[in-house]
Amino acid sequence: MNIDEDKIDDAALALFYLTLHDDLGHAWKQVDWSITNRLHEKGYIHNPVGKSKSVTLTEEGLAKSEALFKALFTKGAGK
Repeated sequence: MNIDEDKIDDAALALFYLTLHDDLGHAWKQVDWSITNRLHEKGYIHNPVGKSKSVTLTEEGLAKSEALFKALFTKGAGK
């Protein structure tokens, strides 16, 4: 199977938006470490390594997370 890791990363980033738990961009990090590492390398989250059960999204990551969440998981107007 040829897996598109960019699509997986987009879905994980969108789910981070769903699990935001404050106004500082902190989201629960219940995804595979390889995904959080790639999102960190892409500049969407701050360093995910540590004991914390959440990650902090960068400003760019927060904006993209919201956009992806809306694109992937909301119903369009008039449906």
